[in-house]
Amino acid sequence: MATAPVLPADLPVSFDDVRAAHARIAPAIVRTPTLLSRTLSELTGATVYLKFENLQFTAAYKERGALNKLLQMGEVQRRCGVIAASAGNHAQGLAYHARRLGVPATIVMPTTTPIVKVQQTESHQARIILFGENVDESLAHAKAVAATEGQTIVHPFDDAEIIAGQGTTAIEMLQDVPAIDMFAVPIGGGGLISGVATVAKAQDRPIEVIGVEAELYPSMYNRIHGTEMPCGGDTLAEGIAVKQPGGITAQIIAERVDGIVLVSERDLERAVSLLLQIEKTVVEGAGAAGLAALLSDPERFRGRTVGVVLCGGNIDTRLLANVLLRDLARSGRLARLRIRLKDRPGQLFNVARVFDEQQVNIIEIYHQRVFTTLPAKGLITDIECETRDRAHLERLMAALETAGYEVTPVELA
Repeated sequence: MATAPVLPADLPVSFDDVRAAHARIAPAIVRTPTLLSRTLSELTGATVYLKFENLQFTAAYKERGALNKLLQMGEVQRRCGVIAASAGNHAQGLAYHARRLGVPATIVMPTTTPIVKVQQTESHQARIILFGENVDESLAHAKAVAATEGQTIVHPFDDAEIIAGQGTTAIEMLQDVPAIDMFAVPIGGGGLISGVATVAKAQDRPIEVIGVEAELYPSMYNRIHGTEMPCGGDTLAEGIAVKQPGGITAQIIAERVDGIVLVSERDLERAVSLLLQIEKTVVEGAGAAGLAALLSDPERFRGRTVGVVLCGGNIDTRLLANVLLRDLARSGRLARLRIRLKDRPGQLFNVARVFDEQQVNIIEIYHQRVFTTLPAKGLITDIECETRDRAHLERLMAALETAGYEVTPVELA
């Protein structure tokens, strides 16, 4: 057997650090499965293995790094407690394991944090401080509190012990599926991919590591490539919506990661929907980023055995419902048709008869007489309907046109 390559000694995280972290945390985390997805493999042209980190107790991989950090703290540090700034998964992972170990935990969360995330973090008996409009402002306040009260700051990604803990996902994936020759890993601050790449590049065979960022937040891409693309906007992948990536993580990524793919909001939405429909598993936008990369750039992954980390499953239920409905609309299974009618008796009945003949279910009907450019005796009717697929929808539209109606689909942006 060939010997494993020697990684650069000046990088702050080694393969031995990750192996030690795995031995340290294994008794207290969920050994999540790495499973083949036959359907996604057929869809993308790659052999796709999914690591279900959304099955951790707090539904995210963040527990791994938080626990590794906590277990290496001294007794005095534990008594003084820990403090972190987070609006999501890091807050819950740290609070959960801190409570389990009897370590006081303070979490500074932006004032804009959804109440459900505040309540979930409070359920682990953490002290919550709401401060700032964003995580950067919360982190500055956490540092001020720590300076006064003496807590240890637990950074969500730019910390060697956090990175080593996150890298344990790759150890388990390669133990379960030694054939993996490529990883597709979400990048926010870079902690997860730094740990995964450390493991991958220490193996005795080539394993490619591809990072994935949302197009709206290409912060690590900018840092690695020297570009200045804007970072901002509402993204489905809020878990990786980071404007300032880590310094330690950037150093590791520059050395050990083979490329970064930027994915659109549409691909993120499609990935979330496919994972629910095909794998019957709920993931957040960031958790679906790896699959989104395979969907957006299939040639890059075709023919490879790809390990995809489903890094989290904490998504607002209303947002998930919107994503699923939008996906139905894009696939033609849900549609809104705008039909021009004459304002006279029987018009709507005749339109409904066409829907019945084509076996299309009508969900909602909206009449518009006032806010329209049509003549005073004209009206527009929007009909939301449910079809079997795109071809079924096209047959319905053809039948309406044959019946003499002017019909146009109301498309999603």
